[in-house]
Amino acid sequence: MKEVRLDGLKALLSTPKHIVVTNHVNPDGDAMGSALGLALSLKKLGHTVNVIVPNDYPDFLKWMPGTAEVLLADQNMPEAERLIAQCAIIFHLDYNAISRAEMLENALTASTAKKVMIDHHRQPEEWPDFIYSDISMSSTSQMVFEFLEMNDWLSLLDESIAECLYTGIVTDTGSFRFAITTGRTHHVAAQLLNLGVAPNIIYDRVFDNNSMSRLRLMGSMLNHMEYYKDQNTALLYLKKAQLMKNNYQRGDSEGFVNYGLSIGGTVLSVFLREDKGIVKISLRSKGQFDVNDLARKHFNGGGHVNAAGGSLTMPMDDALAYTRDLILQLKNVQP
Repeated sequence: MKEVRLDGLKALLSTPKHIVVTNHVNPDGDAMGSALGLALSLKKLGHTVNVIVPNDYPDFLKWMPGTAEVLLADQNMPEAERLIAQCAIIFHLDYNAISRAEMLENALTASTAKKVMIDHHRQPEEWPDFIYSDISMSSTSQMVFEFLEMNDWLSLLDESIAECLYTGIVTDTGSFRFAITTGRTHHVAAQLLNLGVAPNIIYDRVFDNNSMSRLRLMGSMLNHMEYYKDQNTALLYLKKAQLMKNNYQRGDSEGFVNYGLSIGGTVLSVFLREDKGIVKISLRSKGQFDVNDLARKHFNGGGHVNAAGGSLTMPMDDALAYTRDLILQLKNVQP
């Protein structure tokens, strides 16, 4: 449930190094908040740091300090491979399976750099040299704060770093409403607020920054929603035609899966989105219904008890039929 294997890392970081910080494909608020917050902290320790992410991330996250220097691997793979090959340490944030790096997987695997995993997902792989894994944590951004504290580096924190980490925490906890939120989460958030973070401004930048096309896309999704009363399950989806009609941009469907859980009595929400020949799956649940197990068994994915994801390599109509059949077979989906 918790693994801390960091002996020798602080000594390794005691002299300037070339460091790469990376995260998973399709980075979300926690992936980017943790990466940028850690990178800014390491730079203050005197290290040369490059943040390299597999592909682009939503525009509503691009206000965060340090985002202008982020390298998108899918847009400049030769440079990404060069920097990974030359660095001494790689921090892998917010993922614990190397396949989640997708187009960066080969370069990361081939690198001789020391590898550090900081992550809060279940069943971490064992390839890193250093591991900080804790599934009880609200977010990887909270774990970066804890990592800084355990190394006596909280003095490095400033308003810019705090904004990044707070953004990661607030997005991964659903604005502190998910069950993974603890008293410690609020304690960490309070310390970040004391550094100058303005929660109203963060919320406005991240959540109240909708385009008209995103709202129309949401309406299209909700208009086609299916509900399975006996399974207390909502099924949401967006086909390619819906995405194109509503001018879909990366990140537009972020959080859409949560709307299914807003229906009274719903325990499970399943969201499917057609994406370049595959179907992306998002799963959310309430109570003890384990969507991590569901994602691993049926959707080639994984995650947390109440939040997980995966994908299906099949046409969208086939994926919908597969998912509908699976939902009808579910038992004990109880509030």
